[in-house]
Amino acid sequence: MAQVSSQVPLDADGVCMLCKEKPSEEATLCCATCATPWHVACVSEIKNSPLGFECPDCSGDGLGGVPAPADLEKKDLFARIREIEADGSLSEAGKAKKRQQLLSGKIGSEEGETSGVKDNNSSDILGVIGDSFKCSYCMELPQRPVTTPCGHNFCLKCFEKWIKQGKRTCVKCRSNIPNRMAIQPHINSTLVAAIRMAKLSRTITSGGSQTVYTYLHDQDRPDRAFTTERAQRAGMANAASGRVFVTLPKDHFGPIPAEHDPERNQGVLVGETWANRMEARQWGVHYPPIAGISGRKHYGSQSIVISGGYEDDEDHGEWFIYTGSGGRDLDGNRRTNKLQSSDQEFKDGNQALRVSCINGYPVRVIRSEKDNRSPYAPEEGYRYDGVYRVEKCWRKAGMQRFLVCRYLLVRCDNEPAPWTSDEHGDRPRKMPVIAELEEALDFYAREESPSWDYDEVECCWKWKKPPPLSEEKVVPVDPEERANMRKVIRKAQTISMREKLLKGFCCLICKKVMNLPLTTPCAHNFCKPCLENAFAGQSFSKERVCNNGRRLRSQKNVLKCPSCPTDISEFLKSPQVNREIMEVIEKLQFGIDMYGNGNDARDSASDENSSGKGKEVAVDLSNEEAESQHENPVKRKASSSSISAEDENGDISKKSKVDDADASVDNSGDSMVRKAAI
Repeated sequence: MAQVSSQVPLDADGVCMLCKEKPSEEATLCCATCATPWHVACVSEIKNSPLGFECPDCSGDGLGGVPAPADLEKKDLFARIREIEADGSLSEAGKAKKRQQLLSGKIGSEEGETSGVKDNNSSDILGVIGDSFKCSYCMELPQRPVTTPCGHNFCLKCFEKWIKQGKRTCVKCRSNIPNRMAIQPHINSTLVAAIRMAKLSRTITSGGSQTVYTYLHDQDRPDRAFTTERAQRAGMANAASGRVFVTLPKDHFGPIPAEHDPERNQGVLVGETWANRMEARQWGVHYPPIAGISGRKHYGSQSIVISGGYEDDEDHGEWFIYTGSGGRDLDGNRRTNKLQSSDQEFKDGNQALRVSCINGYPVRVIRSEKDNRSPYAPEEGYRYDGVYRVEKCWRKAGMQRFLVCRYLLVRCDNEPAPWTSDEHGDRPRKMPVIAELEEALDFYAREESPSWDYDEVECCWKWKKPPPLSEEKVVPVDPEERANMRKVIRKAQTISMREKLLKGFCCLICKKVMNLPLTTPCAHNFCKPCLENAFAGQSFSKERVCNNGRRLRSQKNVLKCPSCPTDISEFLKSPQVNREIMEVIEKLQFGIDMYGNGNDARDSASDENSSGKGKEVAVDLSNEEAESQHENPVKRKASSSSISAEDENGDISKKSKVDDADASVDNSGDSMVRKAAI
């Protein structure tokens, strides 16, 4: 037992840990399983031949005589190591590499997977990103990626660590790193977005925890406004709208008739009240939950809410003077502010009311219980008081000495007002006298006949001119039409993750997917042809000559990046295509062509597989041809003299044209340079 417990191998220096001697190579024997060197003289017993020698640790005769583990996985591991050692086609270096891959789990994962799993890996977006984007220093997926002008990527920490060591060259291709980039590196936001989206796709496909934002169609919403877990405030501050009961578009002008009220078949009547603005929204009276003016500046205003937010308002029931919106500081996520800090202008909602004044459109008016200064305000909630028409608009200095927009609205509804006992609606009335018009600025009164006017024959208010065409989609009532609408929405929402990711690799000049992508030292990405065309005709330096004909030293031209003021003239002298980004773009395009989008693409996947491969080859050829054809115009102009000298060699130029397709490509340092003669 003592002999068994004293068997130990050689140490890292090749010295036997038992006899403390350094044996020669002839006296050393390596284990066929773990490749550990042992001193032959100190091994108690060699059971097998020297070629199949197993050390005491692997055979179970090691320290303490512990037998080999009975774990099936470990037994299989030992058996596979023996298979690698018995493979005569592998060299010693190849065997060592195979053993290392086996112990790290790479061979097991690759051989254990079926072809179907490999197809899934090929469609794994994070795998595509991980294979193409690796930090040149730590060889992992880059964190806060920094891209050098030579097209290689680093983690920000790895790049700073490399620079602190005094290195000013790329760790992969030894290209020079600009001093400005070494001092202040810029994170490549395009790669950040791509990696984040790829990780998100992995989370979604693996069924991990994710933030889900659900969209409820109108027919699926409850009858009342509701709050969800996403609500940041209590009550109705962050409530979601309930079901919209009317079938009119949001930009409908005038009263809401009965034919568009499938629930009650009566429309919205004057005097109806609601507990809050969300309920008023469900009946199509006023859609914005916070804003007091509903409408678009080019289209007109459909409705307003009188809630007493401005002390300049004057309410006389059948007519009132309404104050516009704006001029108050709402920074810091404030919804309201009683202090006026600037002048109001005719823009946004104010301009929408002005458009309604110009065209004479009817405006629905809702009064709120919050207006304490008005005797016509309801006691509770919000009340619909009918339609009014904007007759005049102007600006004047308000009570807080800032200019405010003012509007005169006069009631013109076919139903009586809630505060009157009349049996009929409004009749045309004289305009009230407004004293403040004497000091008004930017005054406007309608000169043409209004679109909504009183008909003396029918004795009612009606559209005298056609109402404006709606810019919104009408809510469908027909179940079949509703089902078709769901299909259209679902189809629009099934944009594949590859297409979303591919849109992120867009050139900042042409706004299309990059062709031969270039990454500048300031971390902006462009197509190579687009960037070259942006500086076409410009030289790197300009010659200076005095009046007496004496030449001065040439002055450097500053060539600024199209997206920032950084000088990229040194980069433009020899721009290197970012091979890693180009590889990802080609893989994504190939994946879109092969796998398609949604269920329709899966049905025809077999037909697209062959075409997808052909398209991949076409992409590769187009990139090579584009790179060879789009030569740097700035560089071409600077070296025009040398090119003209080489053109005299006619035989060389002819040979290069003939053998252009077979021209060799030098891939040293990931930079491709065609060796064909010019």
